[in-house]
Amino acid sequence: MRLGILGSGSGSNMQALLDAIDDGSLDAEIALVLSDKPDAYILERAAKAGLPTGVIDCRGFKTKFPEEAQAETAAALKAAGVELVCLAGFMRLVKAPLLEVFPDRILNIHPSLLPAFPGLEAWKQALDAGASEAGCTVHLVDGGMDSGPILLQAKVPVLPGDSAESLHQRIQVEEHRIYPEAVRRLAENL
Repeated sequence: MRLGILGSGSGSNMQALLDAIDDGSLDAEIALVLSDKPDAYILERAAKAGLPTGVIDCRGFKTKFPEEAQAETAAALKAAGVELVCLAGFMRLVKAPLLEVFPDRILNIHPSLLPAFPGLEAWKQALDAGASEAGCTVHLVDGGMDSGPILLQAKVPVLPGDSAESLHQRIQVEEHRIYPEAVRRLAENL
């Protein structure tokens, strides 16, 4: 399975996928890594691993993912032979035409037990709400915000004295465990 990765940050989830490929637990290869931020560490991490990279031109928009940029992203992924797109901390809403080019083939990892706490900084939302547990969810991407069909989840208890940072770190441990597993399961069924 040829994977395309879209990320905006450090790329720790991309690294988890790469580690699973390297240790043989995920039969896949990363064909292309794209970021909407030219200085995102995910691009440096990917380049160090010898992976092809590129920058998505979002036409100066801070959060919007313009249709033209989505069409260019879809074309670049197709040209690289990508079969499954994995969002790894990609902070823009994916819509058409990207969804049309990769129907039911775009995954996201989100740091909450969806449908609870969609959107930004879900671990802080969980703390602010007084939740007793948090976690992470791998889901298929649809046109909404963190609203697609759920594939896999992992729970993390909220501990007394947790800070947003400590909770987020524990959630990331589970993200790195379940994302490769969800990709493997989906790839087996495609």
